[in-house]
Amino acid sequence: MTGPETPRDGAPTALSWLCHPSTLLALVVLVVNDHVLKSAFPGVVTGKVSDVAGLVLAPALVAVLLTLLVPRLPARAAALAGLVAVGAGFAVVKSSGYAAEVASSAWTALAGPSLVRADRTDLLTLPALGLAWWSWTRARQRPVRQRAVRLARMLVVLPPALLAVAATSAIYFPYALGTAMLDGKPAISLGSGYSTSDWPSSVSDGQWAVSDSAAATWRPATEAEQLRLSDQSGRRQACVPAEPHRCYRTVAGHLRVEQTDDAGASWRVAWEVSDARREELARRAPNPGNVDKHFASRDLIVYPAAGGGHEVLVANGRDGFLRRLPDGGWQRDGFLFEEGGSPAILWGDPPLLAGGGPVERQTDLLLAVALALILGFTVIVVAAHLAVRRGGGGPGWGRGGGLSMLLGVALLALVWRRDEDFASVLAVLTVVLPGGALTAVVLFAGARHWGATVRWCRRALGGFLLTVLLAGLPLIGWLYGIPLRTRFAVALALLATVPSLRLAVRAAALVDPSRARARRPRPLSVPYPPYAPPPYPPPMPYPPPPPYPATPQLSEPPIPPDPPGPPTLPLRPSVPDPPAGSGPDQADKG
Repeated sequence: MTGPETPRDGAPTALSWLCHPSTLLALVVLVVNDHVLKSAFPGVVTGKVSDVAGLVLAPALVAVLLTLLVPRLPARAAALAGLVAVGAGFAVVKSSGYAAEVASSAWTALAGPSLVRADRTDLLTLPALGLAWWSWTRARQRPVRQRAVRLARMLVVLPPALLAVAATSAIYFPYALGTAMLDGKPAISLGSGYSTSDWPSSVSDGQWAVSDSAAATWRPATEAEQLRLSDQSGRRQACVPAEPHRCYRTVAGHLRVEQTDDAGASWRVAWEVSDARREELARRAPNPGNVDKHFASRDLIVYPAAGGGHEVLVANGRDGFLRRLPDGGWQRDGFLFEEGGSPAILWGDPPLLAGGGPVERQTDLLLAVALALILGFTVIVVAAHLAVRRGGGGPGWGRGGGLSMLLGVALLALVWRRDEDFASVLAVLTVVLPGGALTAVVLFAGARHWGATVRWCRRALGGFLLTVLLAGLPLIGWLYGIPLRTRFAVALALLATVPSLRLAVRAAALVDPSRARARRPRPLSVPYPPYAPPPYPPPMPYPPPPPYPATPQLSEPPIPPDPPGPPTLPLRPSVPDPPAGSGPDQADKG
């Protein structure tokens, strides 16, 4: 189907630009470089490659978005606006520290935690806009005129392009690796990572900082101190120097510290974050990964406090550092950050233990919506399968739809751990949701073909909406912390599909098989076979008749002659009549 294209309709040409081979190559390079090469080979080269790929991809993306917002915008105006906006914005952000800070805040609000740095050397990549303009001159000669093709390209290319551009400014997240004592001074190891594939695993993977004032202030460790500290391994248990009977220990796999006052005879919990609250806390962080591994107490040290008493310093992985004050209270201090390359190191604010909601859990919000929709699509698939079977169709419809939905659910369960948020979002938007929607539409159309009535359609759509509503309630509550555990929210969402499944089973009675038979087309061009009479069964043999007695053969008597009859008189010869006007009577009259 080809839709009418007005001269001022720039969407077909802009979409052709976004799908040009050079633009698609920039998209692939951007994704691979930002999520594979940057973590493996961090440095100037990978940074500049991202800038070049982004400058080629972003103008086409901006042009497509402009034509969607302003449908009658000319293609040339959209292309010029995209090139000017991307070039000017890139130049301002890379040349001004204040603009880079504003861009970081805006990008964080839109796409999650991001960091945009001002670097004037990045301006050397601006000539890449010339490649973008060249691809535009080629693409405008072949606009995408067919509506179906435009829709397919938009669904396939636009979401990955948006995610790729939104994820170009990924940041590395801090990690509290361990603690140690160096000549009676507390020392801590702070690392960083991007995803679970490159999180640091040991204290030697981080940078050491040493305190000369009993953890009041910190400084980077010298090279000699780094060498001495790199050989130390964390200790899960330590005792108070002045009170050997009082000891502290960390509990593996939990954010928990235990204390004993009788030299280990009995232990009690001195500080902890419950497992449910810890899960809610972790899922507000980007790329949480394995919560039991990354949000857990690793090791601790005990040292004398400056004003008397003792302090305890605990490394809690991605939750930062925990400190016991001399008065017995516990305080989550967060992380240490080096400011501007100066030797001063500042404490970072720790994440809050409670609060927040969908705004702070954007990836979880997308996963919750995807789960509710997938459950709704599953209800439609089940209802359509039952309708097709009742209408006389084969089981292939249900098997194909069930396999497709099973693959979507498996992929959704795989990305639910959020090892990497970008991969999770990409899988949901490009595979899970489109695949589930397409399967539901195909099965719905199949049910209509096999005799589903209008009432059945209303029941099926009602079951879909009911499932999304009932399953969405516990999932939205889970985003706000009620319930805290993911397994409980998912179980409640699955339980919410039971009423809709019952409705789907009962809706199968509304299918009219006669409509399906009436819609079946009769063959028109197939010749009829020649008529052949039906085969008759062979005649059954009859028994021979019984023999009869022989009768004598009698000769027939001769036939007597007929008796003589009366004599016959000879017949008088016939005389012809005289002609008219002759005869005796006429003679006498004369």
